Formats: sequence, structure tokens, C-alpha cells
Amino acid sequence: MTVLNGHIHQVMQKVEGNVTFHTARSTAFPQPAPGSAPSPGPMKVAAGDLRKYLGIATVDFVRGGEPLAIIDKPLVG
Repeated sequence: MTVLNGHIHQVMQKVEGNVTFHTARSTAFPQPAPGSAPSPGPMKVAAGDLRKYLGIATVDFVRGGEPLAIIDKPLVG
């Protein structure tokens, strides 16, 4: 089973049993990657770099046995 979700402001993939979770990049208030900062909270980034940390995710689905193609792109870069 595949679960697609957002709103946690981090890009993350996690597997629990036979469930795979894919979390998309946020469109606002980016957070550091899980485990890469001493505590959760919005990242402080220069205004000119903000669009590198925000983005849009797309999922390509073709019925069959292959995994989903999940593409997470920053707004710039």
C-alpha cells in the first residue's frame, strides 16, 4: 500500500510493514530533513534561496505491478 501525504513540510519516505509513506515538499515554511537538525522548526533561509526549498510533487501512475514514480521538484533550480 502507498500513502501520499503532505503538510509536514519535509520531504520524507518511510516504510512500516507493507505500507510506504511518501511526503511531499511544502509550498510554505520548509523544515529540515528528518534527523538533520537539533529540533523541529522552520528553516531559516535567505529570501533569495527560499524557492529552492519549496516545491511541487507529481505522481505518475500506470496500472500494473510497478512502483509509483514520485517526482518532487523545487520551485527553482
